Amino acid sequence: MSSQHDTLAGRTLVMSGGSRGIGLAIAIAAAKQGANVVFLAKTAEPHPKLPGTVHTAVADIEAVGGKAVAVVGDVRREEDVQRVVDVAVERFGGVDICVNNASALVLEGTEQLSAKKFDLMQQINIRGTFLLTKACLPHLRKSSNPHVLTLSPPLNMNPRWLGAHPGYTLSKYGMTLLSLGWAAEFSEAGIAVNCLWPQTYIATAAVINMADGDRLATSARSPEIMADAAVEIISRTARTTTGHCYIDADVLVESGVTDLSRYGGGANPIPDIFLD
Repeated sequence: MSSQHDTLAGRTLVMSGGSRGIGLAIAIAAAKQGANVVFLAKTAEPHPKLPGTVHTAVADIEAVGGKAVAVVGDVRREEDVQRVVDVAVERFGGVDICVNNASALVLEGTEQLSAKKFDLMQQINIRGTFLLTKACLPHLRKSSNPHVLTLSPPLNMNPRWLGAHPGYTLSKYGMTLLSLGWAAEFSEAGIAVNCLWPQTYIATAAVINMADGDRLATSARSPEIMADAAVEIISRTARTTTGHCYIDADVLVESGVTDLSRYGGGANPIPDIFLD
């Protein structure tokens, strides 16, 4: 690694979600680099439509030589969030990296979107991001290279996106606004806060469970592209890597990756939402 990077060996990553998809891919990639992983997720028992549980996720992380602890709980509940941070500190001595991965997705227009689903998105996406980051902050201040990484998009005021699904957009842009605000708020403390978003659809359960999901998945990249980009970001020096809304492919190209075909998606992968 160059002087601009810091090893993840022995560092502790706390994440919301992580039983499957992008979150699990990030956990595995970080574990391969020697990070300890502690994550908060709800799926203790198998779900009929979603692959994996907290137990299979721990097994997957341990299979690559990593150390992992799963805490069963809800990112909307302050006591559950505090518990996952407490477990990280008790088991591994601190928190070096906070990853806001958990998110609810409902791509419905305003007239179709129920108040219950609207509230769910704001509570998981915005409140959950706030609670986890806040709980990690006292320990991030003690880290030699502290990072917060939020999986949310760049702020795009194109009416195309503002009008597509305002309830979901509000929740994801809220995550981004919090993160950009924290980058400024904690700059003097040396805590890096950044966002990461995929350039294309990612082949996760959220995509596969869409109408025509099998077809969409063939034109989506694998979660490993987000994982590799995340590891690249959280390995950089915190004081010189903050306040950015990164796109996964751009991060990897900048780091020297010349062939993205390894991540699948075919010759023309589907561009992700919020990107023109």
